Amino acid sequence: MRVEIKICGLCRPEDAALAAEAGADYLGVVLAPGGRRSRSMEEAAAIFGAAPDVRRVGVFVDAVVDEVVAAARRLGLSVVQLHGGEAPQVAAELRAAGEWQVWKAIRPRDRSEFLAGVEAYGAVVDAVLVDGWSAAAPGGTGARFPWDEVAAVRSSVPAGLRFFVAGGLEPGNVAEAVARLAPDGVDVSSGVEAVVGEKAPEKVRAFVAAAREAAAGSPGGPAARRSL
Repeated sequence: MRVEIKICGLCRPEDAALAAEAGADYLGVVLAPGGRRSRSMEEAAAIFGAAPDVRRVGVFVDAVVDEVVAAARRLGLSVVQLHGGEAPQVAAELRAAGEWQVWKAIRPRDRSEFLAGVEAYGAVVDAVLVDGWSAAAPGGTGARFPWDEVAAVRSSVPAGLRFFVAGGLEPGNVAEAVARLAPDGVDVSSGVEAVVGEKAPEKVRAFVAAAREAAAGSPGGPAARRSL
């Protein structure tokens, strides 16, 4: 069973083409202003245009609903990813506004915060994306969430809610994340960079290969989970 792969924080068209060639399922561009990897609408259009057949994810942080909808329509987004403190009602409104999926990032510091996030958003989004908490920024910091605590309550995620993991992933540990957390997908940004904003081809390819191999061979992966 395949685990889906998202390469995020894309800043250059050539990196989108690289991610597509390596086999990524989703391309992510940060559309929230002010970040090290933030991109304008024009830049995002060029990045996505370099790999037109791969699903597009726009990352937003506490943006106005109308602005998110306008961006999603203009860029042809497959997924609207909310990475701030957006209320469940906002997620529900965005989900109803178009054919795109809505993913909500949560940044739990312990199992209780993870469970609270699943409870709050599980009925109004298509996926939760678990990232590491950091005071420095809402995402893209390379911080890890507590894998052991989340793994202990992994079964609390409803069957209809997809579960993605992010935060500190890189080619050397993504196989462990797949084996321990049984995610539906993995998300990487800084873990496959040469420098901020520039992906390293060998890291991107190694990450995709490691995630695919782990998913194919893990008894705790999505295929096994659905058989329970």
